[in-house]
Amino acid sequence: MTDLAAGVACALTPLVRRIVAPNPGLMTGPGTNTYLVGVDEIAVIDPGPDEAVHLDAVAACAGGRVRWILVTHTHPDHAPGAAGLRELTGGEVLGFGARDGFDPDTDIAEGFRLDATEFTLTAVHTPGHASNHLCYSLVPAGSRAPPVASRAGRAPPVASRAGRAPLLFSGDHVMQGSTVVIRPPDGDMRAYLASLRRLLTIPIAAIAPGHGHLIDDPKAAVESYLSHRAEREEAILAALAAGDRTIDEIVARVYLAVAPELHPVARHSVFAHLLKLAAEGRTLGSSLEGSWEPADSN
Repeated sequence: MTDLAAGVACALTPLVRRIVAPNPGLMTGPGTNTYLVGVDEIAVIDPGPDEAVHLDAVAACAGGRVRWILVTHTHPDHAPGAAGLRELTGGEVLGFGARDGFDPDTDIAEGFRLDATEFTLTAVHTPGHASNHLCYSLVPAGSRAPPVASRAGRAPPVASRAGRAPLLFSGDHVMQGSTVVIRPPDGDMRAYLASLRRLLTIPIAAIAPGHGHLIDDPKAAVESYLSHRAEREEAILAALAAGDRTIDEIVARVYLAVAPELHPVARHSVFAHLLKLAAEGRTLGSSLEGSWEPADSN
């Protein structure tokens, strides 16, 4: 874990360095990963929390060459440092619109391309964990980037083994070593699962997550996430069939092997699953604190 020590720059590829923010915790793991992309001109992805020591470390590592500051989404462990880093470096702040105290210089969305001298970053809208969540697909300059699949799911040609498959900066869409919390109403389980499935149509060499180590088998990671969510959904339906009616009752049964301090967080993901099932006509209920039951219970 030494390369995930806060404040220590770690080179992941000739174009990418990572600095971990000093915000470890139950929900952030070792801390938020801030990525510096490029050498002559640098794009910073996810400046993290507004912590002076972290922003100073990022600015020092960049050596005065920050041109862009991008965020994957506006949660408090990813975006608040953008304003402070802009003051330190003069970099242009980009993101999916102003929200949660985040105020970009330029609004970006699905398909946005940042063409730098050494690389291209392409934004991929992946709602679910947050409605404004973007992943960023990186290819070096001179590589012919494979087209990104449309949200309708049409798959692009598979990249060759010559190294053209992009590195994907996934924010909190996919994390290493843990699953992702989906917290309604901004979090949406149906959208999240669709966004995960979309990644299976996109050529990806590796995933650089918002927390944890580089993921070098993206397909296996995404398929594991999908399997986990399917298992959780079946367990929730089984809990309802056994007579559980509140989310707290369902959490106590389904998350028996999970540390109790995580149960308050698990309530939100259970709620997200129940809302998805309700939209499919499989459960009845509508609120976090209310009663739920199988749609066929009557």
